[in-house]
Amino acid sequence: MSDTDNLPDSEPPEAEPAAPAPAETAQTPQEKVRKFPTTPGVYLMKDAQARVIYVGKAVNLKSRASSYFNQAAAVERRTAELVTEIADIDYLETETEVDALLLEARLIKDIRPRFNSELKDDKTFPYLEITTREDFPRVEFTRTPKSKGTKLYGPFTNAKQLRGTITVLQKIFRFRNCSLDIEEGDEKWRWFRPCLLHSINQCTAPCNLRISKEDYRKDINKLKLFLDGKKDRLLNEMRKEMLAASEAKLYEKAARLRDEIQLLESIKLRGNLEDHAQPEVFYIDPKKGMQGLKKVFGLPELPRRIEGVDIAHLQGGETVASLVQFIDGLPFKHGYKRFKIRTVKGIDDFASIREVVSRRIRRLHQEGETFPDILLIDGGKGQLNAAMTAMRELGVEPPFTISLAKREEEVFVPGETEPRRLSRHSYGLRLLQYVRDESHRFAQHYHHLLRKKSHFDE
Repeated sequence: MSDTDNLPDSEPPEAEPAAPAPAETAQTPQEKVRKFPTTPGVYLMKDAQARVIYVGKAVNLKSRASSYFNQAAAVERRTAELVTEIADIDYLETETEVDALLLEARLIKDIRPRFNSELKDDKTFPYLEITTREDFPRVEFTRTPKSKGTKLYGPFTNAKQLRGTITVLQKIFRFRNCSLDIEEGDEKWRWFRPCLLHSINQCTAPCNLRISKEDYRKDINKLKLFLDGKKDRLLNEMRKEMLAASEAKLYEKAARLRDEIQLLESIKLRGNLEDHAQPEVFYIDPKKGMQGLKKVFGLPELPRRIEGVDIAHLQGGETVASLVQFIDGLPFKHGYKRFKIRTVKGIDDFASIREVVSRRIRRLHQEGETFPDILLIDGGKGQLNAAMTAMRELGVEPPFTISLAKREEEVFVPGETEPRRLSRHSYGLRLLQYVRDESHRFAQHYHHLLRKKSHFDE
């Protein structure tokens, strides 16, 4: 077809020639960032040849990108060389911080900007890894990705934000992140007790065969679509699935899909992604720690859930307490709790322990929840006796309860007159120390928050 085939039969009147457009003055990167939005997204820095030399993520694009053009960035060792090469800057807007983090990782992988490699720490970049050769694939954080049998997402530039993202996504897709080797046809899993992640609706409990291999893989495939940046396609598929479930009168399934769609559409977070991150450093082997405790204390089963209690004192006599939770030997931040001591005047650790243990065990009992496999009290024999007294007064069968004294790392057990001294190299002792130290850290953190608040109030 020629260029004249689509001309109308009659020629329109000839238009007057347009006035030439005024030449645009090229904007500097500093001028461009002033017009950036204040929403989440990714910014791309380019050199004089228009090559992308750095990709970054921002919760607030305007604020984050502007920070590269202040005096501090020009002299900071990690950014000084980058700043001198920035000739242009662009951005890609996203709906949420999670979307921005995932987009940043995809762009870094595809473009491989020079400064994203040169600015990294001595540690290797973290990845999100999904196993592919298991009946029920695991989703894990890793710095040492496997060469086979996994699908990798990343590299990511911020380990805490990646961990926070995994926690957020687990609330939607309810995948497992444990190290159990689960096979669908193995009947032993029918008698396995799921961890608390299932109780709080963040895991579908394949460890107890509460979901089929097929349905679990559907959830993993949904997660992959989201991670691949195909959120709109995923939402459309889920809406169709929800409608089909409703028409088939599978109302429970339809309601679950509705809730997942709402979470995906908003991914509303309190605070930032780093607030959602699980602790990263584990200085013991969790499995060996649990096996060690089972052996040392003659427990009938592997202790999968451990709760630790500690007390801290605020200046002026106010007392606070912390409760931390470990599942399968690892910290579970969503199980952490803080307490203000209500019934104790002045400093009285024993009475404070009685109150905290009583409140915790009473609530679990009233809500029909299971008790921890091990309740660890920070302190000596007096603190242990206070905890046992609290549970006797409630009239409940107490969980296995022990205390760990700091000075000599002695373990006190109910009914035993002398403390036990475990080997300093014992995996079981190391796990108890980890729980104790984490409960102390969390209590002190609460203490500092309240002290800061009291200063402001004054």
